[in-house]
Amino acid sequence: MKKGSNNLRLYAEEKKAVILFLCLFNLLFYVWDVYYYYIRLYIGGSVEVSRGGLGLSLYFLMLLPLFLAVYQLKKGKIFLIKYQYLTAFLMIDIIDNLIRYIGTNHHFATGNIVEVLCILFAPIFVNKKYFWFTAVGIIGKYILMGLILQDINVVFPILLYLILSGIALTVLVRFYSYIHSLTDVYEELKKKEKLAVIGQMAAAIGHEIRNPLAALKGFTQFQQENYPNTNNYFPIMIEEIDRINSIVDDLMYIGKPKKIKFEKASIEEIIAYTLSITQQQAERQGVTVETIIAGPLPPLDCEEKQLKQVFINLIKNAIESMPEGGRIQIQVKVIEKHHKLLISIKDEGVGIANENILNLGEPFFTTKKDGTGLGLMVTNQIINDHQGEIKIESVLKEGTKVNVILPIIHKS
Repeated sequence: MKKGSNNLRLYAEEKKAVILFLCLFNLLFYVWDVYYYYIRLYIGGSVEVSRGGLGLSLYFLMLLPLFLAVYQLKKGKIFLIKYQYLTAFLMIDIIDNLIRYIGTNHHFATGNIVEVLCILFAPIFVNKKYFWFTAVGIIGKYILMGLILQDINVVFPILLYLILSGIALTVLVRFYSYIHSLTDVYEELKKKEKLAVIGQMAAAIGHEIRNPLAALKGFTQFQQENYPNTNNYFPIMIEEIDRINSIVDDLMYIGKPKKIKFEKASIEEIIAYTLSITQQQAERQGVTVETIIAGPLPPLDCEEKQLKQVFINLIKNAIESMPEGGRIQIQVKVIEKHHKLLISIKDEGVGIANENILNLGEPFFTTKKDGTGLGLMVTNQIINDHQGEIKIESVLKEGTKVNVILPIIHKS
C-alpha cells in the first residue's frame, strides 16, 4: 500500500515538473526567437544573421513534439516526455543550422535561451540519467556543428554550457544528498518505531509467557524422572520448551534493553563456554568445530553474558545452516592497528542470497523455516551496544562468514 502511494506521489511530482518544463520551454523558445530575429529590427538593434534556415517552418515543426507531449500526458506516459522533447528540439535545431550556414560565409552565431533552461532545469527532475542526456546532447550539438562547419565560434557556447552543466550537476548532487538524508532519517525513525512497538509487545507478553513456561518445564522434567523409560518424547518436549524460552529471552531483551556494565573478560573463555553449550547440537548434526586463536589475547571490556548470547546465536545459526554436517571455523585475533578484536565464524552451509544479507537483523526477518528473526536482531543490538560491528559475507551453497569486530577497551 505504501509502495503504491509512493509511486503515485512520484508520478504526480514528475507530471508537475514536465508541465512546468513544457510551459517554460515553449514560452522562452518562441519569445526569444521572435524577439531576436524580428522585434529587434523595429527597436534599433542590428541583426547579424537573418532568420533563414527553416524560417517560419521551424515554429510549426516545434509544435509537433508539443502535441505529442500533450497526448502522452493525457495517456499518463509522462516519464519519456522530457527525453523525446529535447531530442526533437536538438534534431530540428541541427537541421535549421545546417540549412542556414552550409554553403555560406556566415560565422556560426546562433542558439536559443531554452538550452540554458534545459541544463539548469534538469536537476528539478532529480534524474542523473536525464541530466547527462541533456548536457551531452546540447554540448554535443555544438561540437558537431563546429566539426561540420569548421567554425571556431562554437568554442564559447561549449565552454558556457560546460560551466552551466557543472553548476547544474552540483545542484543535482545536493538534491540527491538531501533526499538520501531524508530517506535515511525516515528509515531510522520507522525502524525505531517498529522496535518500540516490538518492545511494548515483548514487555507485555514476556512475563506472561515465562511463568507458565517454567512450570511446564518443571512438570515435564518431573514426569521424565518418575517415568524414565516409558516416554521418549520428554527430551523433545524439554528441548522445545528451552527453544521457546530462548525466544522469550530475545523478546525480553528487546522490550527492556539492559544497561551494560563493562568489565574485563577473556574472549577465550567466552568462546569456550559457547562451544560447550552448542557442542551437543553440533555432534547431533555431524558438524565439527575448529578454533584458531592467535594468542595471547588481551582482556576485553564487555558484558560477558551478553557476548555469550551473541556467539551462541551465531554458532547455532552456523550449525543449523549445515543439516547434513560440515565444518565451522572460528578464528580470533587482534587487529593491532585499531586496538580491536576480530572474531570470525565461517561455516560450509547453504549460504544467504545477496538480497537478503542487507535485511538480516531486521525485526522478524529470517531465512530459516522455523526462525523468528529475533536472534540476529538481538545480536546486532548487543554488538552495537559494545561499540562494535558485525559484517556478513555469504555465497549460496558455499557458506557464510560472520565477522564480529569489538573494541578491546570500551570508550565511555
